[in-house]
Amino acid sequence: MPIVTIQITKEGTTPGADAATAEEKAELIKGVSQVLLDVLKKPLSATFVVIEEVETQNWGWGGLPVQEYRKQRAAEQAK
Repeated sequence: MPIVTIQITKEGTTPGADAATAEEKAELIKGVSQVLLDVLKKPLSATFVVIEEVETQNWGWGGLPVQEYRKQRAAEQAK
């Protein structure tokens, strides 16, 4: 019985957008479950997918809070 946990930031796919929609989450659940069926032959009825949404202030990247990292990266790309 596989259990897959997907962690995403609590924001949408574009900057400033709301969190992932119910439809997007359903696609993730379907897709991940299908991969486990295709690769490991795990039946859909035995696969659990958990999506955890994390506030951006609780997400770090490159040694910085994600918002600071994004600002730094944008400044570097603007050069």
